[in-house]
Amino acid sequence: MARRRQAVTIKHVAADAGVSLQTVSRVINNEPNVRPSMQEKVQQSIDRLGYIPSIAAQRMSGSRSYLILALNDRERTIADWRSRRGSDWIDQMLLGGMLKCAEHGYRLIFELVDTHNDHVERELKATIAALQPDGIILTPPHSDNPLITDLLRRYGIPFAQIGSEGVEGGIPLIMGDRSAARDATEYLIKLGHKRIGFIAGPDEYKLSGWRKDGWRDAMAAADLSTETLCANGDFSYKSGIEAARVLLSLDERPTAILASNDLMAMASMTVASDYGLNVPDDLSVISFDNTPTAMLSQPSLTAVDQPIAATASRAVELIIALQKGEPIPDAPTIVPASLIERESTASPKQ
Repeated sequence: MARRRQAVTIKHVAADAGVSLQTVSRVINNEPNVRPSMQEKVQQSIDRLGYIPSIAAQRMSGSRSYLILALNDRERTIADWRSRRGSDWIDQMLLGGMLKCAEHGYRLIFELVDTHNDHVERELKATIAALQPDGIILTPPHSDNPLITDLLRRYGIPFAQIGSEGVEGGIPLIMGDRSAARDATEYLIKLGHKRIGFIAGPDEYKLSGWRKDGWRDAMAAADLSTETLCANGDFSYKSGIEAARVLLSLDERPTAILASNDLMAMASMTVASDYGLNVPDDLSVISFDNTPTAMLSQPSLTAVDQPIAATASRAVELIIALQKGEPIPDAPTIVPASLIERESTASPKQ
């Protein structure tokens, strides 16, 4: 029976190089106070022994943990996973965050928190004590949750707020929701649509209001009415069905609908079919998010592509920069969205 190979540790590297554990840790962490000759000596031992640095070794320098924690809402995330409807917010966040962390020698840890009760403070304290993260990424709807942000400020932990203007003192990042909704509405107006319905997301998400404002901006600029043309949803498929029925039951129904996410847009197409309407000949539909669902639907959805991966990547960069004492922007960082044109939009019938 073959013997299991003994793992090489930081102690082996220190003994081979004839230096202290702290010196090896400073080399691993690229600390500035290490002489080039010492850097080369330790690196030769690392290469010779085939040592792979661990987070524990990196932490020995005492300055950083090399962990960044990303938080997401437990209830909504679990509901999305169980429904298996293709929401890839988590995938995109991990894609951008993990790759950027890896570039800087960090690790991204993902946790779910219940933000709808006072348990969040107890949960977060326990998580911080266990992981000692260098920074935390907050995602909607809890980017501005004072239960979370107040705690992080007390602990002195840098935090990025995705979908926030930074009112709670963190690093705000916005995906251009208002301008994206305005651009999508203007696109429909250029196609010739005058009655453009809007399905809003839940009020607990600030981006829901920004998207509604963008729709209103474009309609007002074109001197088009929005009266009776807004229906409310909660990002679920079921709420999209109900909202689309409200809009498409109007005596003077809209010829286009801008929905605040892909599921509600797909629900709108289902209701249109139930009402004997063809998409896009009788009804144009645009969605937000651009998940795989948007690409695979029939017809494929014209969608606002949310730059989730790029935003998470930028959040990691800003947290690390702050940890290093480097200057970061005072104003919210805007990572712009883009409109992907597909089959669900066309000029209205004359």
